[in-house]
Amino acid sequence: MTRLFLPGVGGDPHFWRPVADRLPPRADDVFFGWPGLGDQPADPQVHGYDDLIALVAARLDRPADLIAQSLGGALAIRLALAHPEKVRRLVLTATSGGMAMRGFGACDWREEYRRLFPQAAEWVMTPFPDLSADLPSLRQPVLLLWGDDDPISPVAAGDYLRERLPDARLHVAKGGGHDLAVTHAAEIAPLIAGFLEPRIDAD
Repeated sequence: MTRLFLPGVGGDPHFWRPVADRLPPRADDVFFGWPGLGDQPADPQVHGYDDLIALVAARLDRPADLIAQSLGGALAIRLALAHPEKVRRLVLTATSGGMAMRGFGACDWREEYRRLFPQAAEWVMTPFPDLSADLPSLRQPVLLLWGDDDPISPVAAGDYLRERLPDARLHVAKGGGHDLAVTHAAEIAPLIAGFLEPRIDAD
């Protein structure tokens, strides 16, 4: 099964490496970077979220598992809703899931992001389309991974997704922040491996 790794708004294609290096190796893993976000070079063909979704959809030539962080999680949900036959399972970490985060007590990341990446594409400052109403129709199994010390995506957002998604489980990493896939890779990699390749014990 192909695994597609989607980073957050930092756009870094290496973001998921600490986790991927701890998973059973797959020759067909795909690590996406987002053109024009973070330190990634711009692409004149990428003008917004729909173009990022198209980049990933172009690689869904066969069923795949999506492993996604923050913005990548919202993109993954959109892809799973649009291509249910091509997305088998979802792993979502510290994501907005396409929801308005202020209601969960989240801080606004945009000012700090603009300070760190002044050259990043301006369109990333616009809100992602709200997917709240569509969440109950997402049928794929979902593993939600959150940190209990994440001001950008508080655990309350993970709880909300767990309640709204038909088949979801939530794990909260103690001391984890928005980059828990990096800082807590050793903790969450076995959870991801077990979720993507569940064991079927003999009776």
